Amino acid sequence: MAQGTRMGTATGGRVGKGIRTGVAAAAAALAVATVGGCMYSRPKMPPPPAWATASPSASYDSSDPTSSETTPGYDTSPSPTEETFDPDGRSDVHGSGCDFSSSLRQFTYTISLTNPSTTSTYSYDMRIDWMKDRPADGSSYGQHQRSVVVAPGATETYTAKYTLNQSSWQAFWFTCHVTRAQKTKM
Repeated sequence: MAQGTRMGTATGGRVGKGIRTGVAAAAAALAVATVGGCMYSRPKMPPPPAWATASPSASYDSSDPTSSETTPGYDTSPSPTEETFDPDGRSDVHGSGCDFSSSLRQFTYTISLTNPSTTSTYSYDMRIDWMKDRPADGSSYGQHQRSVVVAPGATETYTAKYTLNQSSWQAFWFTCHVTRAQKTKM
């Protein structure tokens, strides 16, 4: 009995240890394969670019001519950036130096026109008004009109002028206004 126990223990130990070792090795291999991505793996594809949009694409199985399964895909062509056109070009205008010279009896206002387009040339039909300010009643002391052509991405600067016809006046308050900057494509 003692011998059978030893033999059983020795044999059982070897067999049990061998089975346990084999099961442990298989479990470890399975874990490594699963964690490593080998088991049931999908083909690795790079992610689509940020600007790509999901769109359906048809897939065709040559063995089944009636196949028309739709699978998700990506449209990898970037959408073209379109420039928007606003015929009111006052946002393209910057004015500075609103002034009046008493010796010349002349109003002046420096205008800078910046064409925001990278592809189109614009013509700006400008109107500058020197308006009564105190009291501001909507009346104009004078106006200046001019058309200016500006190339894509360029800035054109000019000084608008208006000379008063009267030779004498009292002190007055005035403001300069770009009242029109109608923009047309050339």
